[in-house]
Amino acid sequence: MTTSETRAEISANETSGSYARAMTPAVSSPPRRTVDRSAVRLGAWLYDELKTQLLEGRYAAGARLSVEDIRMQFEVSKQPVMEAMRRLASDGLVRITPQVGCEVASYEPLEVADFFRLFGSFEAAIAEVAAERRSAEQLQALDEVSRRVLALAEVADPVQRMHSYRLLNRDFHGVIHEMAQSAIRVEASKRMWDLSDFLINTTDLAESMDTALEERQHDHDRIRDALAAGDGAAARREMEQHIAATLRRPAF
Repeated sequence: MTTSETRAEISANETSGSYARAMTPAVSSPPRRTVDRSAVRLGAWLYDELKTQLLEGRYAAGARLSVEDIRMQFEVSKQPVMEAMRRLASDGLVRITPQVGCEVASYEPLEVADFFRLFGSFEAAIAEVAAERRSAEQLQALDEVSRRVLALAEVADPVQRMHSYRLLNRDFHGVIHEMAQSAIRVEASKRMWDLSDFLINTTDLAESMDTALEERQHDHDRIRDALAAGDGAAARREMEQHIAATLRRPAF
């Protein structure tokens, strides 16, 4: 193949997009994260990265999100950043204003209260079904998560303690979702859980949750007892009260 023919083939492949996927640059800087960028679409990867930061409260509510800064931080083009922003906006975590830019979503206190009432009702319905369908093995899994939550009392760093509690709390409720054996309910609950974590960590609820960790675990114990007894009504009541209490516990 002549030089001109080679250049023509490369140009055609670049136009179709196949060349970019098939070829690897001869020299490149090592990625800062262990990510196989040839196998993972950048937009989806960046969406996961940014969502984690938002759920952890690393951005304040209402903070401006510079597409250019994010592009440079993650060493990507503008397109995957905007793709991630659009997905985060559909999750209710980011707001995009045409001709203005992107910012972290912020919610009025009444909106936050309304959300947790709705969220509590939804999780309560899942707990009621879970009480009827749970297995002994799933109860053991719930107990294991609770033991790990109690161990957080030994973690001195409040930021690390809050981070670990967020993940373990999701694990605890995740086991209850498995008990319910209802894919439709669980799928509908995922976005609510993300928004719940986001609101807790972008409002004054975050400090309240950290200082009330022991009390939150007592709630979990009562939910667990209702599930073990197969008492759907009690499981529903305890779960709804548990979620609603997120708004009532004062920050210290």
